[in-house]
Amino acid sequence: MNPVSEDAWSPWSPAELSSRLRHASGIWYVVGGWALDLWHGNQTRGHEDLEFAILPESAHEFRATLSELVFFTVHSGVIKPLPGTSAPPPHISQLWGLDSRSACWRVDMMLERGTPSTWIYKRDTAIQMARSEVVRSSKTGIPYLAPAAVLLFKAKHLREKDEADFARALPRLERSDRDMLRYWLDLSHPDHPWLKSL
Repeated sequence: MNPVSEDAWSPWSPAELSSRLRHASGIWYVVGGWALDLWHGNQTRGHEDLEFAILPESAHEFRATLSELVFFTVHSGVIKPLPGTSAPPPHISQLWGLDSRSACWRVDMMLERGTPSTWIYKRDTAIQMARSEVVRSSKTGIPYLAPAAVLLFKAKHLREKDEADFARALPRLERSDRDMLRYWLDLSHPDHPWLKSL
């Protein structure tokens, strides 16, 4: 039985997360809608959660750094506690951090299957990019996933917020990001409606 509802989110801001991870040595970066807002330079909409990615081999370090949280595996709609000394099972790509004192979820920690030098798109391993190009930094030093990569993830579901995020990002996309997103969509979603706009 889960300790709180799966909807009991009161996420930290990227700045709060960055402050807590200031001494972390492992690779991490904000993903999802917040990554786009770090790129925009301001918050453009409300966010239900805060997603950030790490490499699986760094999971123990980040759990120790965020020791005020209790982590749970999330897979196929099932949320299970992950004992403090246990490594996430190989099929797990998502860990939620629970603030037990406040009875709410603070972060969604994504386990990315790339390497220290290469980012690999989890839904199609043929899509890869140098990590130095795909992970960028905000004006305040917070690492985040490049907009083309964030929008590639969002392209699958086309939820209302994804459509709004794309429409908001499109006028600001640099030519290189626009070309990369078009190339990636051609590979993974060849009939995608966003291609007409790119």
